[in-house]
Amino acid sequence: MPVLTLMPSGKNINAAEGMSILQAILSSGENLAHKCEGKAECGSCHIFVLEGRKSLSKTQRLENEKLDTIVGVGSKSRLACQALLGAENVTVEILSFV
Repeated sequence: MPVLTLMPSGKNINAAEGMSILQAILSSGENLAHKCEGKAECGSCHIFVLEGRKSLSKTQRLENEKLDTIVGVGSKSRLACQALLGAENVTVEILSFV
């Protein structure tokens, strides 16, 4: 069971493998902007993956296209709604809580 660490708060969340980062955050009671309900249409759940990036699902075309439209995107950028957790622990930086 991977542990998802949220920065800057440092909160740890036990999550299920195959769960999206957005699902894990919301199921823990935390809030994260997500206007399109996980369809990669809005980009509001943009996060930075600080550790464990290789454990996540590969970035798909739809996610890449949306990331290309967001200001401030870098090599560590992912959409929390599209990044599925693998077996390893992951640390992400939350850019804006709701």
